[in-house]
Parts: sequence; structure tokens; C-alpha cells
Amino acid sequence: MKRILIAYDGSAPARRALDTTIELAKATGAGVTVVSVVPVHPGRVPIDPWDDPSVHAQELREAKAVLAEHGIVAEYLMPHGDPARQIEMLAEQGGFDTIVIGSRGLGVVSRFLQGSVSEHVATHADATVVITR
Repeated sequence: MKRILIAYDGSAPARRALDTTIELAKATGAGVTVVSVVPVHPGRVPIDPWDDPSVHAQELREAKAVLAEHGIVAEYLMPHGDPARQIEMLAEQGGFDTIVIGSRGLGVVSRFLQGSVSEHVATHADATVVITR
């Protein structure tokens, strides 16, 4: 394990993913990059809070503070687009060998209607994917 990409959105599952990333980085000395993807939903009115870049910037500040408490210096990214595809693309382009992502534990119907980012990343990414619950 050399490079870890963690998807962070401030949720409880994402916080567990951050805790797991801390453990992995400390155990392996791997570099860490935190990504918070701003979803793009053209034409949606009113704007969903998850689409607000300031929300994602705050999430990255929170992750930075937690990582700093554990002596981990990381890179922080805030791309726009489809979260699952952005995470996969970043992992491939950045040469990440591990992706850590939280799962909201969606049921079958919710996964069908909303889609599951963690499930999509786990089935499409070329890196090892660690899903925390």
C-alpha cells in the first residue's frame, strides 16, 4: 500500500473511512489524498446542499484537522461531477493503489433509485477498495 485515496463527505460512514485511513496510513506509511466530490445536477432547483462547494470545502477542512491530529499530512481535492466516476478517475490518474470509502448502508430500493457510490467504485475501480460501514 503506497497511495490511499479517501472519499470524504462528512457523514458518519465517511468518518469511519477516515479513521480506517488513519490506521492504514500509520501502519504502511502510505501517502493520503482526501477527495470530496461536488455533485453536478444540471437544472436542479433549489440547489441541493450536497451540491454546494462551500459544504465540501468545510468537509475537507474537517478531514484536514482530524488527519493533522494524527500527524498525517495529506493532499485535498474537490472536483465537480459524478462522485463515483470522479473517484475512479482520480484513483486511476493518480496511481492510487487503495481507495477507502464509507457506505451509507442503503437498502435495495434506495440503491436502485439513488445509486450507491461505494458499490459503483468497488465494482469499477482498478484499485483495492476498502468500504467502511
